Amino acid sequence: MSELVEVIAKALVTKPDEVSVTEEKDAGTTVVTLRVAAEDMGKIIGKQGRIAKALRTVVKAASVKTGEKVVVEIVQ
Repeated sequence: MSELVEVIAKALVTKPDEVSVTEEKDAGTTVVTLRVAAEDMGKIIGKQGRIAKALRTVVKAASVKTGEKVVVEIVQ
């Protein structure tokens, strides 16, 4: 899942080299943490959180195949 989040995030931001994605697994839940440059936070979140919600929706749809719960966290 981290590769999927990374590809999408790098396509959206102006500084793709500062995109960092980490993945932690814990009892059936995978937490994917996305870090971007401070000036790119608005592009990742979008107006009223629409881009962030769409990113989470895509990851959730992709995680149905594996049968595990995936949570995407966006941090600065």
